[in-house]
Amino acid sequence: MKDVEIWGGVECTCRRIGDSYSDQLTRSGHRTRISDLDRFAELGLRTLRYPVLWEHVAPTSLAQPDWRWSDKRLARLQALRIEPIVGLVHHGSGPRYTALHQPSFATGLARYAGLVARRYPWVRFYTPVNEPLTTARFSGLYGLWYPHGTSDEVFVRVLYNQVLATKLAMQAIREVNPAAQLVQTEDLGQAHSTPALRAQAEFQNHRRWLSFDLLSGSVTPQHPLWRYLRHHGLSVTELDVLRASPLPPDILGLNYYATSERFLDERVARYPGRSVAPAHKGMPAYVDVEALRVPEAQVEGLESLLRQAWTRYRRPLAVTESHLGCTREEQMRWLQQAWEAVNRLSHSGVDVRGLTVWSLLGAYDWSNLLTHDGASYESGVFDMRGGYPRPTALFKMVQNLARHGHHTHPVLKGAGWWQRPSRFYPLA
Repeated sequence: MKDVEIWGGVECTCRRIGDSYSDQLTRSGHRTRISDLDRFAELGLRTLRYPVLWEHVAPTSLAQPDWRWSDKRLARLQALRIEPIVGLVHHGSGPRYTALHQPSFATGLARYAGLVARRYPWVRFYTPVNEPLTTARFSGLYGLWYPHGTSDEVFVRVLYNQVLATKLAMQAIREVNPAAQLVQTEDLGQAHSTPALRAQAEFQNHRRWLSFDLLSGSVTPQHPLWRYLRHHGLSVTELDVLRASPLPPDILGLNYYATSERFLDERVARYPGRSVAPAHKGMPAYVDVEALRVPEAQVEGLESLLRQAWTRYRRPLAVTESHLGCTREEQMRWLQQAWEAVNRLSHSGVDVRGLTVWSLLGAYDWSNLLTHDGASYESGVFDMRGGYPRPTALFKMVQNLARHGHHTHPVLKGAGWWQRPSRFYPLA
């Protein structure tokens, strides 16, 4: 049986905090370096998650789009025979004339998507909005990104607007290209907890599927979160817009990190220095930490979580982000274990289309959730700390996986830090 395809991705978040934007493409230098695409082709990649961002193309008005950058890049990808999965908004709030919590976000993105499709009618795969649920949490619930909401009401509105925008965008795209496919990305996580927080963990484990459930039209009065969504601002009419004419993803794009699985613990004194969620509606205050770091957490892992998604939706899957900010050796182990997991699933009958090496040029400031520029950098297949793309040990590994389906290196025989006892927090 054929192995899962290796895909690539460029970290392209364009996030807003207050009146300021931060752009990963500018920080990596990719905005001015088209030659990166040739380096990606050297890896043997044939599919690439690639941005044509609303904030970049039409920053001041949809009536005045500037296609020069995307024209050159997409033409080069065509020449290299690399198929793009085009992203339109990546953890952003859109240009200044809209925002995630405003009705104009959905209608504006739909109009922009139609412009993109008419400009590039050959593009087959789209991700109109990357990780809507994650963006809604950070922008509407935790207050980190614009519009800095800190309530369930803002979270629900921001999530709904992004899902509606995705549906309207794909409809606009399919007016131009009826064969266009939606690759909907979302974080693949799971909440674990102490017995006292079982109800909160159960809520979060229902919530993690909301983007897919809303798009698929399965959020009905019988859905576990129907009452939650209604109580926090969505009308039956709004929910019926999605329920009456579903637009399910053609491919579920699932992103998995060492931080994706969480552990909720009311014993807050065990975790000095960690932020604490306040007590609420009879639930105790608690910390939310990486499950990998807690001895009593029974972590599921990538393979098990992918199988959950397959069982729930029975739609093609892809791992659309696989990255570890760590040493070269650990990055290689992380990728190797992900490669083995997706191929075991594929060989057992699960339809897994791709494993995305993310991010090819590394990532900036995700250690502080993009709240401060210049604090950190994590290399990927290339290291940008010298100002140009220097291949790391991952380069040869990705090349071998893409071209031959295997890679041999002594470090791959060892366990990753996420599997060693030293990973656990020294609990107070």
